[in-house]
Amino acid sequence: MTQGNLAPENGPSAPTSVSLRRALGLPTLAIYGVGNMLGAGIYGLVGKAAGQMGHMLWLAFVVSLLAAGLTGLSYASLGSRYPKAAGAAFVTQRAWAKPWLTYLIGLAIMASGLTSMATASRVFADYSLTFLGSSLPPAVVVGGFLLLLALVNFRGIRESAGLNNVCTVVETAGLLLIIAVGLPYLGSVNYLDPTSVANPAGNLDLALLLQTSILTFFAFIGFEDLLNVSEEVKNPRRTFPLAMVIALSLVTVIYILVSLAAVSVVPRAELTSSPSPLLEVVHHAAPWCPSWVFAAVALFAVANTALLNFIMGSRLAYGMARQGLLPAFLGTIHPQRQTPHRAIGILLLIALALALPGNVKTLASATSLLLMLAFIVVNGSLWRLQRQPQEPRGGFEVPAFVPLGGVLICGGLILNNAVASLKNTHQAWSDSQSWLQALSPLTPFLIAGGLLAGILVLYAIQKPRVVEESVAD
Repeated sequence: MTQGNLAPENGPSAPTSVSLRRALGLPTLAIYGVGNMLGAGIYGLVGKAAGQMGHMLWLAFVVSLLAAGLTGLSYASLGSRYPKAAGAAFVTQRAWAKPWLTYLIGLAIMASGLTSMATASRVFADYSLTFLGSSLPPAVVVGGFLLLLALVNFRGIRESAGLNNVCTVVETAGLLLIIAVGLPYLGSVNYLDPTSVANPAGNLDLALLLQTSILTFFAFIGFEDLLNVSEEVKNPRRTFPLAMVIALSLVTVIYILVSLAAVSVVPRAELTSSPSPLLEVVHHAAPWCPSWVFAAVALFAVANTALLNFIMGSRLAYGMARQGLLPAFLGTIHPQRQTPHRAIGILLLIALALALPGNVKTLASATSLLLMLAFIVVNGSLWRLQRQPQEPRGGFEVPAFVPLGGVLICGGLILNNAVASLKNTHQAWSDSQSWLQALSPLTPFLIAGGLLAGILVLYAIQKPRVVEESVAD
């Protein structure tokens, strides 16, 4: 089997004399992972998810954790084996030697980062306009926000990681405030009651649970970004898996407690309809806390999610260009800042195009679908590489059932969501709604499918070929 990279037919991408800086140690990388997961997902989607699962919202987070946890362990193992900037694309090519699949997965993960950035920018606009009481158009806030993040990203990984540390402390404090003010309310509702706007009969429907889980899965998105900065990690063989496990464990505990507090404090209908659901928790449980305090915390959290997805996407674009998967100009590094400045600029333009017309729930679901597809392939890649004795062993090895379990759970969530969306579309069509309204349940699939189709078209145009590359490069 041929192993290596892809390059355009006119030759491999030009080598660069400037390399990424290894500046991330264990504490910084763990905080990076926590900060990436704690953000737009939990702050913006608690209400949307409660609108589907009611007081059983916590169970949707548990199901999402199964998919994220198993896949996170696979990523921890891969990061200790192959610390590469385009990690998912690298291991996909190494395992399957299918250029089109490598290209698809690499750009699908990049697309998920872009839709995640777009989602975070919309949530940021919602919270900031609530906070400021401004009459500014949301599009102006979204555009200015993404431009500011591009400047921070360009400045450097050390500076970006420093801002991440500050934002992570602030956003974690905000979620701990939610948990603290919600403690007196715990036990005030039936946590086994799934009655909600989407489920008025209160029946515990497995299909509804899985459909909600693909939405709450968005709150865990971020752990996979660590793999794409592994080339900037000190001693990745040991540091990377430890940081991954620490980050996922801390985030899981916080999410479960926050979801219990939210449904305990705020009535279901109010939580569902609020554009800033966790701010409603503070209003109800801690009226003494000024609204601007928690709104500011939420802004820090959402900004952090968008920044870290921006970093991930730009490093992935850089790594894929360096390996020949993307045009060579994206693989250049600024000689002073040591950042992939051209990749940052291109991704800024794409994120703006996605964010300005989008909405939070649709973008979040499309992001989850793209990532789950990528996770199926990446989990399968680890399982295949484990069976090849010539492959290097990492500092953290997992049994075969971990990647296989990740494949099955992610695949099951996608399949269930597709079936549920088709049923909802059929029902809407039967109710004589317009074709636009009838197709709305399928919008996340249409966005994700459109992005994947566009990626394959780009592959057909670029026609990359395989070029050998060692693990140590």
